[in-house]
Amino acid sequence: MKKLWQKYRFWVVGITAIVWMTVFDSNNFIDLIELRREIGDLKSKKAYYSTEITLARKTQLELFSNTRNLEKFAREKYYMKKDNEDLFIFRESKKK
Repeated sequence: MKKLWQKYRFWVVGITAIVWMTVFDSNNFIDLIELRREIGDLKSKKAYYSTEITLARKTQLELFSNTRNLEKFAREKYYMKKDNEDLFIFRESKKK
């Protein structure tokens, strides 16, 4: 048994270390892979929200620079109207 241990001790220690690092360690490989995936998701969300913020700022500048644009926006998006007006909304039906 002693000769067997001496012959395979590096393999036993190596496999034990790999199993320990894969499963039991606080910085194991499984958590590392999940964290990298989460970082990728967060980076894509950051890019999306950065473009959305840019578009919102552009829209805000466009709306508040001219009262005509603000009135047009309010009428189109929120269906606002003046007191002496009637509002008719036409919507296209979706075809199957």
